[in-house]
Amino acid sequence: MRTADFDFEFPENLIAYQPLPRGESRMLVADRESPGPEGSAAPEKPFQFTQTRNLIDFLHPGDALVLNDTKVLRARLAGINAAGAKVEALLLAPVPGTPPRLSRWKAMVKPGKRFRLGDGLEFSPRLRSIVSGVEEDGTRIIEFNLDPEEFLRELEVTGKIPLPPYIKREASEADAQRYQSVFAQHPGSVAAPTASLHLSEAMLAAIEAKGVEIRMVTLHVGAGTFKPVQSETLAGHAMHSERFAMSAETAAVLNAVRRRGGKIWAVGTTVARVIETQAKGSADAPFEAGMGETRIFIHPGYAWKGLDGLLTNFHWPKSTLFMLVCSLMGRERAKLAYAAAFSQGMRLFSYGDAMLIR
Repeated sequence: MRTADFDFEFPENLIAYQPLPRGESRMLVADRESPGPEGSAAPEKPFQFTQTRNLIDFLHPGDALVLNDTKVLRARLAGINAAGAKVEALLLAPVPGTPPRLSRWKAMVKPGKRFRLGDGLEFSPRLRSIVSGVEEDGTRIIEFNLDPEEFLRELEVTGKIPLPPYIKREASEADAQRYQSVFAQHPGSVAAPTASLHLSEAMLAAIEAKGVEIRMVTLHVGAGTFKPVQSETLAGHAMHSERFAMSAETAAVLNAVRRRGGKIWAVGTTVARVIETQAKGSADAPFEAGMGETRIFIHPGYAWKGLDGLLTNFHWPKSTLFMLVCSLMGRERAKLAYAAAFSQGMRLFSYGDAMLIR
């Protein structure tokens, strides 16, 4: 399958650089592609347009709504090196296998010439580090002077929220609140699971009161989420890895929902990836608890095992996220939905509007 098949043009004036209040963004509602009798294409239902606060209208008692409770780190650091020259680092993920009392992180840096092996760096009077490794891809391994618990506390003081790279402005304190879900709990992401940003506490309370099970998984979003596929074919793409966890409680609830015929809805592609990674049990209990790293690459041709519906934002062309959407609803129908969104002036990308695929 060719990467170019997932390319499209979009109006740049529709890129959202600031968020709307939670629940006030618009929402396009699209049915999944369904074959008709004897393999013919069934007439597709027209798209609906509403607002994200009306998500509750599409959920039913006995369904499950699954959220990603990751918390976005203040992962962008500015500091100086030993010579007093300015440096910047974007933390990507902790280095696996690091002893418990050490804080070692993989980071994208600039300028690279100021992050040579052994260089000392200072990001605040309390936060200092040394470059302990240089990777083939240009990223650095940075070892900090604080233990993991102290390090995360200091990061909340010293670091800045890492807005997506296409938003060419400094993150504000308003972003620190708004580029975070209301249920964020476990620090670890360098980008927000952006579908989560539409949900308010009041919306979630109303959904739960309706009899919908609300359950959490965790997937720490990495910088790879912003990278378009560079290879000519999907088969040539090396999917990035992200840390995830699904608890035994969440797995048990999803299994119960599946047995009684309820639907399982994911808020965001990150949740979809966790659900599909852990949908590997028996027909009676398809979901297994677990944690680790997932490299699952969902694109057309993938056989969905656990998901019934998805709330997601509009994604960049040739991105793995758009490919996931195409897998769920069909590539041509996905492109039609995006064209309809553009014609209606819907706002795009991380701070933009949403689409509900059912």
